[in-house]
Amino acid sequence: MANDPDSKRLLWFVFAGSRGGLNRLKIISILKNTPLNTNQLSKELGLDYKAIQHHIKVLEKNNMITKIGEKYNVVYFTSNFIETNMESFNEIVGKLEKSK
Repeated sequence: MANDPDSKRLLWFVFAGSRGGLNRLKIISILKNTPLNTNQLSKELGLDYKAIQHHIKVLEKNNMITKIGEKYNVVYFTSNFIETNMESFNEIVGKLEKSK
């Protein structure tokens, strides 16, 4: 399933083809190393809490992150989908960094 064309298309859309994609890319990059909650992500990225909530919803909807806990005790992790497609994710990161 790694490098599946449909998965790659979805990754490109979420991270490069829509507004806020770079912030979502930063969120995944952080969650790869350390599971965090919304407030911690907000502080880490210097973004508004509501903006982080929006990006989290988009990432959850597209099966890119998972959560453990409820209400105020929620911690986010990268999903199996991202872990499986990490090669494609890193390729997109590399191409976006070159285009800056």
